[in-house]
Amino acid sequence: MKKKKFEESMKRLEEITQLLDSKDLELDQSLKLFQEGVTLYQECQAKLRDAESKLAMIIDENGMLKEVPFEGEEE
Repeated sequence: MKKKKFEESMKRLEEITQLLDSKDLELDQSLKLFQEGVTLYQECQAKLRDAESKLAMIIDENGMLKEVPFEGEEE
């Protein structure tokens, strides 16, 4: 299965949330949607972690490269 772009995954997660909130689904449908939502959530979290690590700035300081953590990152 081809991985979706972050924005596509978030849109689908919103759709799934609305469908699950509607309460008009059978149990099997709800479980399948919930499972899809969990998978999408995990993929989005991984993409966010990857983006955060890419945002770490590399600065040339006295001829040495130094990685400066992304703001808000715990040390």
